[in-house]
Parts: sequence; structure tokens; C-alpha cells
Amino acid sequence: MSEQTTILHSIPVDELTGAISVPIYQTSTYVQDAPGVNKGYDYARSNNPTRKALEDLIAKLENGTNGYAFASGLAAIDAVIKLLQAGDEIVAVDDIYGGAFRLFTHVYEKFGITVTYVDTTDAENVLNAITPKTKLIWIESPTNPTLKISDIEAIGKIAKASNVLLCVDNTFASPAAQKPINYGADIVVHSATKYLAGHSDLIAGLVVTATPELGEKIKFIQNASGAILAPFDSWLVIRGIETLSLRIKQHSENAQAIAEFLTTQPLIKNVYYPGLPTHKNHAIAAEQLKYFGGVVTFDLKIDDKQLATDIVSNTKLFKLAESLGGVKSLLCLPCEMTHKSIPVEKRYAAGVTDSLIRLSVGIEDVEDLIADLQQAIELATKNHNAKQQVFTA
Repeated sequence: MSEQTTILHSIPVDELTGAISVPIYQTSTYVQDAPGVNKGYDYARSNNPTRKALEDLIAKLENGTNGYAFASGLAAIDAVIKLLQAGDEIVAVDDIYGGAFRLFTHVYEKFGITVTYVDTTDAENVLNAITPKTKLIWIESPTNPTLKISDIEAIGKIAKASNVLLCVDNTFASPAAQKPINYGADIVVHSATKYLAGHSDLIAGLVVTATPELGEKIKFIQNASGAILAPFDSWLVIRGIETLSLRIKQHSENAQAIAEFLTTQPLIKNVYYPGLPTHKNHAIAAEQLKYFGGVVTFDLKIDDKQLATDIVSNTKLFKLAESLGGVKSLLCLPCEMTHKSIPVEKRYAAGVTDSLIRLSVGIEDVEDLIADLQQAIELATKNHNAKQQVFTA
């Protein structure tokens, strides 16, 4: 079956009433027939039928054995790191989401868990960074925000040979475009806030495991730590997933057209998009990704934060905001927004310059989006040139 058909028919019909939409079980507790005798549910932190429907759905879509829903993407990441203990090491992608960097550095390093950041676009870098203390490899593919592509299959083989867990943040691709477990990942995480929910109306995180044994460990952490996803938000994510394949296809088509347009602009230095033949590891992306995704990033020939600010402040359809993955187009300046928590030298080493702009391309008419970007770039260029003339006069 196609991905879209699989998605729709993996969402269960309610056995009690026949409701085609998953019911929202808005309850904190469940009546028991006798002490310890229940219908599979005793307390909503431990389990909830609406949340379980989402967890089963994401496990199936990612070809995993178990899925778990959390209150945010960072709560999902946090649960995975809690598999480790003091003295363990993580090898992580250098172009990492700022929130994950903050969590690793400012929360877990003080508990004795250390992180080595490497360019994972070359699997040899991962192999060379592994030590006897390494217990987890952490990658995003594509990364946030420069969309680096890593060979998940090659890194998965390295992880297996080294007896190390491989976790892939699949937020930017979604299971409609990529299934990391098929390539050897042990764990997949999502900020379901983004493409899975798809409408910029909730915060959620998901973890999927490749084995029941790992699943039981994540389940224990989920219940013990309590950062669960509420029933209504679980329902909203399910509703978003119903149109996931259709949205990802349109996001990707629009993003490809915009990336190609941006390569023609004299002001722009680099355009980062896996669908461009010039993108590093484009061939790997073409093998691993069904769609290249809805995020396009670019930086300017003049590495000027003010010039970049002028561009992101003058679009009309692209709204300046944190986050991504919704049906409406957004853009941001990572150095001042999503990646501000990362030290400047680390940020620049990963390619996140002061002029780097990240686009979350929505499903609007792509010609309208291109026209919006063009007018913002032209206006910013005009203002910059005028300032330069005043300065040199």
C-alpha cells in the first residue's frame, strides 16, 4: 500500500462506538473492577487510549516496535538521554538543534555525560570519535538549519559494530519521507510540533524504538518522569498525521522551486537544500529520502546580520517566527533565534553564520512565495546600498 493509504488505515476505528475519529479520552483515572483489575488503564500518566492510538500509529509509520508521546520534542530527547549514566559519552552531529545542544551542555554535562560534536556527513568522522565510553550516536538528517545529510545506513553499521545506540532526529524528514530504522537506527525522535502535527497549533514529541526491549526502557522513563502528551494534543497530532504525505509532497515541491530561485539571486552566497544537485551528499539524500523536505536555508555574500534582519523583517507571506513545519510559511534568523544558545565559534564552525536565513516553506502557491522573497531581498539590497553610499560619501 502507499504511504498515504497506510497512514489513514493505521488509525483505528473506535471499537466501543464505531467512531471513525479517535475519541479524546479526557480523564485522569479509570474505574477498576477490583484492586489491580482493570481494562488495561489505571492512571492517565501511565497510559491513555488517545495517546496510545498516536503511539501505535507513529511506531507503525516508522517501522518500529514501540512509540511514546511526550509533552514536547525536548521532553522526547530528554527521555532518550536518560538511558545513559554518568561517565557515558555521546557523539553528536555538529549542526545540531539549539535546544538539544542546550540540554546536552547545560543539563547533562553536569551529571557527567559528555558530548563530542563531529561533522557526521562523513561517517569516518563518527567512527574516529567513538571511544570505549561512547554509548550513543546522535544525528539529525537533514540537520537544523544547514540541512546536512548523513549516511544513516553507514553510521548504523558503525554503531552496531561498536555496540553503540544510534538515535536519529527525523523531524525535518518525517516518516513520509524517511524511515531511519530501515537504515539501522535504534531510536527515532520527532518534534511532532513540526510536520507531524503540521498546523503550528501544539507542542509535542515522539520517540520510536526498534526493539521492544528499548521500548520498555523508554516507557519506564516516560511514566517515571511524567512528561506525557495530553489527550487533546495527542488527538491533534493524529489528525495532522492523516494528511502528512500530502503535505510533505507539497512542502517539498514548493521548497525545490524556491531553492532553485534562490540560486539565481546575486546577493546569496549559498543555498542549502538536499534537492539541489550541488548539495553535499545529494546522492545519499536521493537514496534515503522520498521527498527532500520543506526547509530551505541560505546565507548572504555579505555576512551582515543587519542585512539578513532586513530581509526577514520585510516579507509579507513568510512570517518571522520560531519553529517550522506548518502549512503557513515561516522564516527565521537562527543566529538570533533558534540557535542563539550555541556559542558563536561553534555556530560558525557548523555553518550557521550571522546572515543565515532559514525558510519553512508552506503549502501556499509557490509563485506567491517566490515573489514575496524577491521583493524582500530587493528592498534589503536597496536599503543596504543606500547606507553604503551615505557611509562612503
